[in-house]
Amino acid sequence: MVALSGEIKELFNRTKVMPLATASKSGVPNVAPVASMRLVADDTIWIMDNYMQKTLKNLQENPIAALSFYDPETKRCFQVKGSTEIRTSGPDYEKFRDWMRSKSDKYPAKSLVVMKITDVFECTPGKDAGKKVL
Repeated sequence: MVALSGEIKELFNRTKVMPLATASKSGVPNVAPVASMRLVADDTIWIMDNYMQKTLKNLQENPIAALSFYDPETKRCFQVKGSTEIRTSGPDYEKFRDWMRSKSDKYPAKSLVVMKITDVFECTPGKDAGKKVL
């Protein structure tokens, strides 16, 4: 796994909504906006499944996902890819579920998607766009 640098972590933490890309076992893509996520370690992102349908089905078939985040102030953009695991019980799930429900009781907090980061790519427009940075 890779560990995010300070700049990338800062940008991640400032981003409120990110597109989460998944693909089915047969390669059919899906992109959905996610707002309920946290960087819990330099190499681990927690994403709460509140309303996932196609995304969850895809992750059950193919556990690889990508997130993209962009900062309009600095114009910096990164993409992280990683392997995922779906949890519906245990201390990590319960901790994140309780945090979600403390924000609002409208969130069903059905499952926790734990993403272990494997790759980070630059997506800021320019000569380094697409370059693997971690």
